[in-house]
Amino acid sequence: MHIVDCDAHVIEGRELIGELLERFPDKIRFSAPGEDGALVIEGRPYPQSRGPGAGCPPDQGLCIDRGANPFTPEGVLADADREGIATMVFFPNVALALPSIEDPRFAAEFARLYNRWLAGYCRPHGGRLRGVAVVPIEDVATSIEIMREAKALDLVATMVPAALKRRNLDHPDLEPLYAAAEELDMALCVHGAPGIHLPKLGSERFDNYLQVHCVSFPFDMMVATTALVLGGVFERHPRLRVGLLESGVGWVPYFFERLHEHVEKRGRLAPACKRDPREYIAREQLYVSCEPEEAGVAFAAEMLGPHFILYASDYPHWDSDFPESTRSLTRRTDLSEEVKTRVLGENARAFYRLGS
Repeated sequence: MHIVDCDAHVIEGRELIGELLERFPDKIRFSAPGEDGALVIEGRPYPQSRGPGAGCPPDQGLCIDRGANPFTPEGVLADADREGIATMVFFPNVALALPSIEDPRFAAEFARLYNRWLAGYCRPHGGRLRGVAVVPIEDVATSIEIMREAKALDLVATMVPAALKRRNLDHPDLEPLYAAAEELDMALCVHGAPGIHLPKLGSERFDNYLQVHCVSFPFDMMVATTALVLGGVFERHPRLRVGLLESGVGWVPYFFERLHEHVEKRGRLAPACKRDPREYIAREQLYVSCEPEEAGVAFAAEMLGPHFILYASDYPHWDSDFPESTRSLTRRTDLSEEVKTRVLGENARAFYRLGS
């Protein structure tokens, strides 16, 4: 079985952080003793671990207490071998903050530096390490340019937030971005995290990180799904593929049943959605990552098909099951071998266009 981890996280190297510090000393610096966050970006702590919508305290984010060694490609590959993972697809760690950066020049240069660094990090390892690009999403025209550059760098997808600062994902301004993603055959991945100064979709009611973490990911993905489905994005862009990550998959049958009922009974209020919302899953436009042990995997596969569910480790973050995340799936008795094969690798290969 060729196992593909659809959502791991790379630890940005010293050379990348050093270049950012050197190039943009007025925009990014290390936090001083007593300050919140590990970094200060545009005067704000990253991650912000205090106050409404608090993110993860910097010293509690990784699973290195379980023997993970995410600080070099060699360490990552050794950890992947422990899990039996053939291919890891990397999202950022520090660069998760990129969509919230306000200075457009800084955001664009940060994105380009990160994407080039990530491509160089992945390139020497025979396709086992693959990268997801970041773009300065508030500037759509520049984001399209950078997405084209990322495709040329052999990055396999582009990360977008669940909602922009003042726009949802069905805003007309984003139409050129979706058209470019279709043209490039590049997947878009909705991914965020608490404490990185993106819109707080419900989590602003809590200042306890654990409460924030419970709420933020599924709420983010429900907001993104509502925009993409009821806002007609999938209808207008039938070749667009979008992945929803780090929220689990158990909410999807419930939420798509809810979307179906609303379209069935009051579809005239969302005229841009021209079909049963479940059809967008059936025609392989929407993919969702699962937690390896969650009971909802079997239910989601039964209700909506096994073709849209992606295995994700979230390595090396604290909520990863490393070094047991693949075994949480391979040893399950409630999933057929066919479903396991799809979830553990085949679906991600199709979503990211990883080839044979």
